[in-house]
Amino acid sequence: MHPTEQACNGGPSGALAAAFEAHHRRVFRAAFRVTGSVDDAEDILQTVFLNMMKRETAAGLDLGNDPKSYLCRAAVNAAVDVLRAKKRKTAIEGAEDREETAGPDVDVARRELRRQLRHALAKLSPRAASIVALRFFEGYGNVEIATMLGTSPSSIAVTLHRARQRLKAELHEVGP
Repeated sequence: MHPTEQACNGGPSGALAAAFEAHHRRVFRAAFRVTGSVDDAEDILQTVFLNMMKRETAAGLDLGNDPKSYLCRAAVNAAVDVLRAKKRKTAIEGAEDREETAGPDVDVARRELRRQLRHALAKLSPRAASIVALRFFEGYGNVEIATMLGTSPSSIAVTLHRARQRLKAELHEVGP
């Protein structure tokens, strides 16, 4: 069956189904860590795998040499796009209303810090935001990120340094 027919019939290929089964939790976690929203993370999970289904060819599913890294990067990129869209469409504070009710002061302070961090992250370039998310939210090292993005570890280190400076300045402006 041709991939277009599979898509029309609503059924993913075996390779796509296997990729989903093996990696959907990681994709969800990566998206959630960037957006802080279960709803957005679920939407991103769906978007990432629907995009893969659209790009699947008769030759099969191409996720590169490291499917885990490919999918994680796709999730982070999609999550950054969601943050940017929210920033343009509505104030970020509206997203916080969907979070659980306020608990102790420490929980409130943590939620506020996460909101401020997501807002500051959305102001970075897509590349810098992806690198920051992969490094600090997903725990990848500079060498792993460089391999994923096809660049040098020193380039990643410089981008991280500059991004941290921008984030620090942005959070300092917002903070007490």
